[in-house]
Amino acid sequence: MNIIINREKILVPLQQVIGAVERKHTLAILGNVLIQSENKQLTLTATDQEIELITRLDVSVEEDFSATIPARKLLDICKALPEASDIKFNFEEHKVTLHSARSRFMLSTLPARDFPRVDEIKSQTKFNIPQKDLKLLIDKTAFAMAQQDVRYYLNGMLFELNKEGIRLVATDGHRLALSEYNEINIINIDKQFIVPRKGVLELARLLNVSEENISVTISQNHIRIETSDLTFTSKLIDGKYPDYNRVIPIDGNKIMTVNRELLKQSLQRISILSNEKYRGIRMTFSENNLSIQANNPDQEEAEEELTVKYNETPIEIGFNVTYLLDVFSVIDSEEVEINLKDANSSCIITSTNTKNFRYVVMPMRL
Repeated sequence: MNIIINREKILVPLQQVIGAVERKHTLAILGNVLIQSENKQLTLTATDQEIELITRLDVSVEEDFSATIPARKLLDICKALPEASDIKFNFEEHKVTLHSARSRFMLSTLPARDFPRVDEIKSQTKFNIPQKDLKLLIDKTAFAMAQQDVRYYLNGMLFELNKEGIRLVATDGHRLALSEYNEINIINIDKQFIVPRKGVLELARLLNVSEENISVTISQNHIRIETSDLTFTSKLIDGKYPDYNRVIPIDGNKIMTVNRELLKQSLQRISILSNEKYRGIRMTFSENNLSIQANNPDQEEAEEELTVKYNETPIEIGFNVTYLLDVFSVIDSEEVEINLKDANSSCIITSTNTKNFRYVVMPMRL
């Protein structure tokens, strides 16, 4: 079986599916990409048995066939070949030979019948959302997910559907990010599910700022997202997400407004002399003034003051500076609001433009 494919036509789909290929895998075939043709269309499939990525190529193929090829070797070869070159694939039993100009590569293959596939999913809920809007929700929220937490349900992102729209929540127990999207019609559905961390990060990588509507299908154990040329499927985390509403303070009565970029730059400078392990800084709010201080075990200190809008009683509070910088890196408004109650309570950080994105950061004792 011979196929001729332009380098650019196969390179982009390969780069899309490679995220599902584990570098360390228990099954040799999980290091391969499944190439198959059906109805004169070519598809590439990769999986780590947790997520599955399928891309479709606009390549005319006269007969149906299937084979699996080492994914990273194929990608590296395609990257290394000259731009605009054609690649001829010659499939034989247990091997495939690639010819391009005066280059030749022979790779071993494994039987396509052994390639693991996600079972057909039974839809419980289905809706459409513009691709750029789902990407925005994920980008504004994903940084707060836990990494390798023993509370496995925190190693992912909560998707909450209701009649008002969709809400995404991520927390690692020290900070929380929440994003809402209400311009969607999900009729009489109340559902929560947790997408694992790897699936969330792959979605953030794959989605773009297109206006194209994408299809989101939810089953008992899977989420499937389909664009015009890509199908993404991920297992869901089997667990119950904590009641995040309990950690969102509702009685904060002290509001400070400040230029986001100036505050971010100040925090970056002050953090240089913070404790490298605990990353703690002290913030002192007084009338129209914010003082930021840091010190470390080497008896070094840093201090900086900012003019802010604040007319409440003075308050002194400690924070992990990394958590604050993460928030100010995803907010894009000129000004931000920090809502506080006292030195022992979490604060809420929001943009002055919209309340669709909210961030809760717990204080720390210094």
